[in-house]
Amino acid sequence: MNVRGPAIEHEDLYDWSRSTYRLRVRSKKIFLWGSAGVTDQNFNPPLILHIHNDTFGVQIKIETQTSAGGQTPIGTLEPGECVSLPIDKICGVYATCAQESIVTCRIMR
Repeated sequence: MNVRGPAIEHEDLYDWSRSTYRLRVRSKKIFLWGSAGVTDQNFNPPLILHIHNDTFGVQIKIETQTSAGGQTPIGTLEPGECVSLPIDKICGVYATCAQESIVTCRIMR
C-alpha cells in the first residue's frame, strides 16, 4: 500500500454510520458515491460530495456517470488535494488511479 502513517483499520474503510467515510481506490472503477446499477438521483438542493485524496497517496482521476451510461470527466486530484462536487442528476461519482490511494469522502446537504 502506498499510504504512510497510522494503519487504517478494515472497519474504518467500511463504516457507514457517518457521513464521512474512506475508500481504497485502485485501477478498477471505485464508486465514491452511487452505483452504475441505480437511476439518476435528483436532490433539491443538490447534495455536496467533498473528496480528499490522501497526502501520501497517488494521483486519482474522478468522473461522474449517468444511468444512461454517459461519463463526464471531472479531473484529477494530486496527493493532499480536495474538491467538492454537487450531486444531482447523476447515478454515481467514481475514481481510479494507477496504483493505490485512500480517499476520504463526506456528504453534506
